[in-house]
Formats: sequence, structure tokens, C-alpha cells
Amino acid sequence: MTENASTTSEPGAAPPDGTPAVRVSDLTKEFGDNKALGGVSFDIPRGELTSIIGPSGCGKTTTLKIIAGLLEATSGHVEVDGVPVTKPGPDRAFVFQDFALMPWATVLRNAAFGLELRGVPKAEREKVAREYVAKVGLAGSEDVYPHQLSGGMRQRVGLARALAVDADILLMDEPFASVDEQIRRKFQEDLLHLLAVEKKTVIFVTHSIEEAVYVSDQVVILTRGPSQVSKVVRPGIDRSGGSDAIRRSPEYLDWVEKIWAELQDYLEE
Repeated sequence: MTENASTTSEPGAAPPDGTPAVRVSDLTKEFGDNKALGGVSFDIPRGELTSIIGPSGCGKTTTLKIIAGLLEATSGHVEVDGVPVTKPGPDRAFVFQDFALMPWATVLRNAAFGLELRGVPKAEREKVAREYVAKVGLAGSEDVYPHQLSGGMRQRVGLARALAVDADILLMDEPFASVDEQIRRKFQEDLLHLLAVEKKTVIFVTHSIEEAVYVSDQVVILTRGPSQVSKVVRPGIDRSGGSDAIRRSPEYLDWVEKIWAELQDYLEE
């Protein structure tokens, strides 16, 4: 296995037919003398959750920010529904790892902020924001300020804000990294239940192999920088059982080991 391994797909559930929601084509990104991305290409199927995983510092967040239009690629391009990405747009919403909440604003104001930026009238945006605050489990906390919330609750506000703008694509940058394992597992469950209702396309950056296998329809594995795509796999985990049963299943454990084996060659000594 080399760092220039070509993109391949493992057996599993076949992706949906048709044009991908997002197409990433030969992205490179340089920060001065540091080349972070060395030609990254993959497709994001519509209505699915795709995780991006790889060694620390391999450019996962950089790739996500280029898709979001928050960073410009050195070369290559991203298309959303066949249209090149040149800047942020209403079709994409970003959930930051560090919450990025306004400390002086209430939960409701924070959740409504994306709609406020779009010029939605106050009564309408607060109605929508209130709905999503409730959906993420924070009903009754609308008038609370971020410093009064736990880290997990602040992350829920960030998710409510992203959902409130009704973007087709959610970009999530290690959204559960700052919470403990018990809360993290609860968030994973809540996310899957929410997406079953919301029918969004999600691109999810994580450093956790277990998390990637559990929540994802598709996993994109990046090499060590300058990154390329090592492999794209589709675990196809049967989620009909409970959380504990899934995490103990041979199928789940086998996929965790397969991805771990793929990543080992790219870990720094």
C-alpha cells in the first residue's frame, strides 16, 4: 500500500444512481511551503452520510472547508449539483467543532442567526429556530446563554442553527469531539434519527474509526499529507438492532478493523 493508492470501492450497499450531490475533483491545497492536499477526488451520494477519516493533519478539515466555500483550492474544483463551488452558499450549512456561538446571544438567537443573515423576518425565523431547538432536545432553553450550557448542549445549538437554514448539505467538522464517550454515543444516535427525518446529505469529518463506521453510509479514507484518497468504502451496517447490538456485531467490528488496517500505513512513526 502506498500513499498514492488509487480510489477503490469495497463491496457493500450500492450508492444511489444519478448525479452525486457533491463531486470533489483533484483538489490540491498549499499553505506556503506546506502542501496539505495532493489531488483529492471523491463523490458524495445524495441523501447519505459520508465520513472523511485519515491521519491527524491529513487535510480532512481543509477538504471540508473547500467544499463549504470557506477556503479556495490551489487547484482542482468542487461541484454541488453540477455547479462549481466558488463561495459559501445557501445549499450548504457548516457545523463547527468549536460551536462558533455568539456568547452574547440566547440559544434562540443563535439558532436563528443563519436565517437572520438571510433577511428572514424576526417572527418567522424565531418560529423556525424554536422548532429546531426542540428537535435537538433543547426545548425550554431558548432564553439561556451559551455560557450556561454544557459543551454538548452548545453543540446541539450549533446543529439547530445549521438545520434551521434548511440547507440540502450539512458539513460537520468533528462535531462530537469535545464531549465524553457516553454523550458522543447519544449524539450519534440522535443524529441518525434526525437525519432519517430531515433527509439531508451529510459530510462528516471524524478522527474516530468506530464513529465513522457507526454513522456512515460511505467512508472516504485519506492518506497522510499531501493527501490523496486511499479508499472509499461502504460499510452497509444493519442498523435495525439496538446500538449495543450493532457495536458488538461481527459486521461492525470487521469494518472497524478493515479501516484501521488501511490507516496503519499512513500513521506517523
